[in-house]
Amino acid sequence: MKHEVLAIRHVYFEDLGSLEHVLGDRGHLVRYLDVGRGRIDAPNPLDPSLLVVLGGPIGAYEDADYPHIAPLLSMLERRIAAGLPTIGICLGSQLIARALGARVYPSGAPELGWSPLTLTEAGRASALRHLEADGKPVPVFHWHGDTFDLPAGATLLASTEKCAHQAFAWGEHVLALQCHPEVLADRFESWLVTYPGDIARSGTTVAKLREETARHGAGLERAARAMFGEWLDRFASGER
Repeated sequence: MKHEVLAIRHVYFEDLGSLEHVLGDRGHLVRYLDVGRGRIDAPNPLDPSLLVVLGGPIGAYEDADYPHIAPLLSMLERRIAAGLPTIGICLGSQLIARALGARVYPSGAPELGWSPLTLTEAGRASALRHLEADGKPVPVFHWHGDTFDLPAGATLLASTEKCAHQAFAWGEHVLALQCHPEVLADRFESWLVTYPGDIARSGTTVAKLREETARHGAGLERAARAMFGEWLDRFASGER
C-alpha cells in the first residue's frame, strides 16, 4: 500500500500539527483535502496508508447545512470496515463515532482550555499512556461543544470531568480523539483570532489561553509525538 496519508481538513490551521512531524519522520507523504476546495467524495478511502479527519467548528450532525458530511461518513464507513488505519480528531472523532452508529449531539457545556485526561485501564495500556509523564497526567488542549455516545464495540480510553468520552479505540485500527493532542504552540495564535465568540461564551479569556498554551504546549508536543509514533509503529510492517 502507498505510504501516503490523506488528511481531511476543515480549517486551514486545524492541521495535523505534531502528527505531521511524526509522519514525516517515518517517510509518509501527506496530502490535505480541504473541504470546500473539491469533491469530498472523490478520493478512494481505501488508497491511503492512513486517513485522518481533522477538527472544525461545525457539527457532525449538520448534514442539511454541510453536504460534504454524508460522503465523508461513507468514506469512513468503507475504510473502517476494511480494517485500515484511521484517526479522528475533535470533529473527526465525532464523525467516526457517527460512522460507527453512535449519536453525536451538543454537550451543553463547552470544554475550552487545557486540562489532563483521565485514562482508563485500556487507555494506560494503549499509546495514550504517553499522556501521562512520570505518573502525572499531561495537560491536553480542548476546544469543543459537542460530544458523542460511545459506539458499540468501542473501547473507552480516556475521559474528563466535562466529557465522559474523550478518546476511544475501535479494533486496533481506529483511534478517535475528542481533544486536540496535535496542537502546536507556535501555531496557536490562529485559534485565538478566529474563534473569539467561542472564547467569550466559554468563560475563559484570550490571555489565559495564551498563557496556558505557552506553559503546557511543549510538554504536550513531546507526549503527543510519542503517542502518535507508538500508534503508527503498529502498522510499520505489513501495512493494512
